[in-house]
Amino acid sequence: MSTESNAAPEAVLARVEELRALIKRYDAQYYLESASDIPDADYDSLKDELFAFEDQYPDLVQAGSPTQTVGIAPSALFAPVRHSTPMMSLDKVTTLEEILAWGARLQKLLAPEDGSPFDCEPKIDGLSISLTYERGRLTRGATRGDGRVGEDVTPNVRTVAAIADELALSANEIPETLEIRGEVYFPVPAFEELNRRQAEAGLRLFSNPRNAAAGSLRQKDPAVTAGRELGAFFYQVDGVTGLPTQSGSLDLLRRAGLPVNPETRIVPDLEAVFAYCRDLESRRHLLGYEIDGVVVKVEDRALHSRLGATSHAPRWAVAYKFPPEEQSTRLEDILVSIGRTGRATPFAKLQPVRIAGSVVELATLHNEDQVRVKDVRPGDTVVVRKAGDVIPEVVGPVLGARLSGSEPWRFPKTCPSCERPLVRLEGESDTYCINADCPAQRVQRIAHFASRGAMDIEGLGEQRVAQLVEAGLLSDAADCYHLQASDLMGLDGFGELSATNLVAAIDDSRSRPLGNLLTALGIRHVGGTVAAAVASRFGSLDRLMSAPEAELAAVEGVGAVIAASLVRYFASEENRAMIERLRSGGIQFEAATDPQLSQSLVGKSVVVTGTLRGLSREQAEAAIISRGGKSPGSVSAKTTAVVAGDSPGAAKLTKAEALGVRVLDEQEFVKLLETGELP
Repeated sequence: MSTESNAAPEAVLARVEELRALIKRYDAQYYLESASDIPDADYDSLKDELFAFEDQYPDLVQAGSPTQTVGIAPSALFAPVRHSTPMMSLDKVTTLEEILAWGARLQKLLAPEDGSPFDCEPKIDGLSISLTYERGRLTRGATRGDGRVGEDVTPNVRTVAAIADELALSANEIPETLEIRGEVYFPVPAFEELNRRQAEAGLRLFSNPRNAAAGSLRQKDPAVTAGRELGAFFYQVDGVTGLPTQSGSLDLLRRAGLPVNPETRIVPDLEAVFAYCRDLESRRHLLGYEIDGVVVKVEDRALHSRLGATSHAPRWAVAYKFPPEEQSTRLEDILVSIGRTGRATPFAKLQPVRIAGSVVELATLHNEDQVRVKDVRPGDTVVVRKAGDVIPEVVGPVLGARLSGSEPWRFPKTCPSCERPLVRLEGESDTYCINADCPAQRVQRIAHFASRGAMDIEGLGEQRVAQLVEAGLLSDAADCYHLQASDLMGLDGFGELSATNLVAAIDDSRSRPLGNLLTALGIRHVGGTVAAAVASRFGSLDRLMSAPEAELAAVEGVGAVIAASLVRYFASEENRAMIERLRSGGIQFEAATDPQLSQSLVGKSVVVTGTLRGLSREQAEAAIISRGGKSPGSVSAKTTAVVAGDSPGAAKLTKAEALGVRVLDEQEFVKLLETGELP
């Protein structure tokens, strides 16, 4: 920090005032309106810039600056509540070097012999809450507000199932008055369901679970809060003596009947702190709730008072912030893609922006209703989110940056590929190109046929398919099996070796299992699990095509809707003609049988989620079904086990944990297939 008293230039003074005004405006949105025009990363950048100016020019520091305060004054909609001790914010770090520097600052304030392990807890992306219990009974719930005075939201707090009305402690453990701090959050599955209901009602979507949680808790009608399925975690106790450690405080909270985050760990040193942070970052999307970092605390509570606090944050704690998964960028255009079924999907063409470690240029907008509800327009500055391996999506516009004269985007009336009319079916949110000869649909159908979960033809991706369709070499998937290397020679990107390799890859696919072929055909509602089930039941494509609808519906996991879809597909003369051309191309129509294969999973239900290394997901599900088991798409109380590969579904793992269902890795799954017993 500079100790010079040099005066700040006029340009710096102007920028500081601008930064303070912007931060206060965004604070008001965040704390009072449960909304935000900008991502957290952009907000943090503004605050970091202001900190840097005040560090360089100490005379600029003011008591009312956002760097010296916490939150914002509470809204007049709720009665004010004065906290017994301030609810402070936390300083942040983002690297191991910054964690070590924080530790070095602590050591300067302590005696050489002082030392302590560290408590690491997930930083929940929710709404800070303070609960007051008198003689063990809940008497008040309050928001953080400006850190000293919050808002009385007691009726709403009482509707949150995770918050106990009465503490489960013995009389000698309960002081006259006890204040407990924590975080109210929105579980991801419940948040997604809320936004689905908002979209169906034509209402504006919540941009993230944190804003939804804050908006839900700050309702004048507690019945609205009660319908939102909020959760909570608690991490701090005030008013109790004889708690020498932070982990001791958490033990008291657990015994009191209040939820404590199960990911909390005590670690010995700062290198272990960083290892915990990196590990939790790699698993953040498996938790079922949003986190944006890790809170690190000195475990020895006796050192807390000795370390003290700055004007806005305790010195004995720090927040490690994960790299941002939301960024703002310019929406250059809204385009529409046509899928293999003809579905027209709007997507955003973006000014390239780095999010969660990769450069994002395209993001989904889902459908016409989503674009209308979000009201994003070409030229807007928009917030883009990319969480893990999830397809990037546009969250919404930064309305304060919208250009004057901007007009709402209108869904096109005609297909961008074939220029035939687009049709929105009655009662559906999706719009379709119903021209079966649409070039875009043709490309997508063939690309799906060749994809990994289907016929797995290496080298025949979407761009290559589009090239071959444009060259007149492919009109449907059956044409693949009549291609010769000589047909490909001379096309851009093809030499003798690449042409020979593609034809060889196509030849290899002729022997794919029947379940893969059924998946490849792209029959509506027929994914890998259903395809494997009907392939196992009927044993050949010919028997399947001639099966009555009632017999199809009786297959486990099929039912009336899928059975009707299968019958419609095979009744089409065009589809049957293509199937005959596949037959002439040498495709395997019979299911491979293995009489030695034990029926080790009869009566067992195994759910597969994520990407396995040795098997495709479809192959894993087929392996389960071929051994007599079931492989449904969701977890229930009847589930025997969940097999989790890379990037598994967070909702499935959360439900498995809640139901006590075993979660297996790939090696354990192989043992289950071999023995039928859980390892």
